[in-house]
Amino acid sequence: MLYKISTGVVTKSPDSIRAYLLLMRLDRPTGYVLYLLPGLWAVVLASGRRPDPLTLVVVAVAAVLVRGAACSVNDVVDREIDARVARTVSRPVASGTISVRNALLFAVAQGVVALLVLAVANVETALVAGASYPLIVAYPYMKRVFFWPSAFLALVMSVYVLIGWTAATGSVDYPLAVYGLYAGGAFWTLIHDAIYSHQDKEYDRNIGVKSSALLFGKATKAWLAVFVVLGVGGVLWAGSQMSMGWAFHLIVVLAGGFLSFLVVRVDLDDPTSCWDTFVANPYFGWITLAAVVAGQFT
Repeated sequence: MLYKISTGVVTKSPDSIRAYLLLMRLDRPTGYVLYLLPGLWAVVLASGRRPDPLTLVVVAVAAVLVRGAACSVNDVVDREIDARVARTVSRPVASGTISVRNALLFAVAQGVVALLVLAVANVETALVAGASYPLIVAYPYMKRVFFWPSAFLALVMSVYVLIGWTAATGSVDYPLAVYGLYAGGAFWTLIHDAIYSHQDKEYDRNIGVKSSALLFGKATKAWLAVFVVLGVGGVLWAGSQMSMGWAFHLIVVLAGGFLSFLVVRVDLDDPTSCWDTFVANPYFGWITLAAVVAGQFT
């Protein structure tokens, strides 16, 4: 349903707007759902049985804007690479539909509005988000200089756990549970980004950029299995720090089972299988969110 709504907004928008919606990937909502969900885990875990609806809305809207800004910067930095990869050649900056200047202005606008939205919750949340912006800008360069760019991405994306917790509490004095959620989100990112990167591994090899697919190669699934254990373990540990009920632990284990199924099922040499598995990953996040909710009542 979310995919249909987002795609409908893009396809029915005027030509002058459509390119910018494509630039912020509004037609591909999986990315911002993956970014948002760990933040929602934190909001609900921090808030207890009655999270503030306004806080949930603020965190959700800001996630779309921050991710949109990140995509805009990424497309500017990667425009020459994107033009050489079949999957990305039609992106607005790579294809020349949007100029580099306008893409950067759009990125700045989204980033500023995101901070204003987060400030509705509290100023501290906006400051935490703003502190992550240099990391977001740095990420596109990692594939050029760092052998494992997904690790950097995992650290950046999991900052939304801190943003979610701060939005709910107004505090940056984080308990140990927050770091468990941060670890859970980070290892989950390592999983879905590694699967995503296998779509383009031959292009990456030919162009000379680095990725998880090239780093792990034939051992990718073994590494993903380790990340599943560590990611699910981080979430379970966070729950134990907050004295969550039995339902939390049971549902998180079920979420881990689903994630394991995705890892076993995916054909890493088939780009379609990789994409289908990538877009199925949010279900793990939603199941984990259900676990956090259920754990408040058991």
